[in-house]
Amino acid sequence: MNIQKILICDDSQTDLANLRNALQGTKYLLVTANNGKEALEKAKSERPDVIFLDIVMPDMDGYAACRSLRDDQETKHIPVIFVSSKNQKADRIWAQMQGAKDLIAKPYEASAITAALAALH
Repeated sequence: MNIQKILICDDSQTDLANLRNALQGTKYLLVTANNGKEALEKAKSERPDVIFLDIVMPDMDGYAACRSLRDDQETKHIPVIFVSSKNQKADRIWAQMQGAKDLIAKPYEASAITAALAALH
């Protein structure tokens, strides 16, 4: 998979900054969203190659956003990786059932983000 553009979505500006920092120095173009609804809009308009998505967000949580992405012909091919404080076994299983490729637990090391991207290649 050739990754050029990444959409990162989190309602926390701190967590968005942490994701940007984790991807700093990479060749990827980063697009941001602040909630699930905005992530859906940007997924359609920006056509990212990968989406890093928080789970706990207002308006539309990451699970609902992932299901919508999975069920839409325009976006179903885009891999979703959750980045969340939800890290129980049930959360990981539920994330996979929604269509996510992986779940990275907060707090994380930058290497976990780049490793998840490498696993998609």
